[in-house]
Amino acid sequence: MARLTRQESKAQTRSKLLEAAGKVFACRGLQRATVDEVAREAGYTKGAFYANFKSKEDLFLTMLDERFAERLDEIERVLDSGAPVEDQARQAGRDFSEYLAADPTWSRLFFEFAVQAMRDEEFRRELVTRHRRIRARIAEGFEAHADTVGGELPIPAEHVALMSHAMADGFALARILEPEDVPDDMFETMLAVFFTGLATLSAPASPTVVRAGVRSE
Repeated sequence: MARLTRQESKAQTRSKLLEAAGKVFACRGLQRATVDEVAREAGYTKGAFYANFKSKEDLFLTMLDERFAERLDEIERVLDSGAPVEDQARQAGRDFSEYLAADPTWSRLFFEFAVQAMRDEEFRRELVTRHRRIRARIAEGFEAHADTVGGELPIPAEHVALMSHAMADGFALARILEPEDVPDDMFETMLAVFFTGLATLSAPASPTVVRAGVRSE
């Protein structure tokens, strides 16, 4: 078996630490989980952890970067499909619901770190930077595919991205708090209603002509 290069070994260590952190954080929670526990779960020392990450928060941000990249790839595939707006919205909703179902502990972990961000201003800024980055990429996608919703968007693409992002967060939280009341297809319905509504607002109004007291459309 070929010996790993230094770069490959470092990448493998980071990958194992990220995988171990997901397990430990899910089991112990952010506050109770320790760097020692994460390192032991991965089969390394605490020194190996700090050689790769500054803190638990730094490790989480790396996890978030990977998750956001995956989600962005899914969204771009849907936007590139050329399907009608409702079909695209429903597909994006299904993808997100399946994403949550595949790893139910991730949503709980995300919201736990979001609460941590309220107590730690530096961490909050890092988290917000990542949120803004993915929303900007999504907004670019909406602008590039504006023809799907009938042409020019009726509101700024940045606002469309923020609204859809907020709906996703709300849906994920509802699934945690009230799973028995939230059907699997609810998010795809939410997106379908939202984006077909945008398409309606984007459609040019039919011209109205008034002649001799007679209104025609």
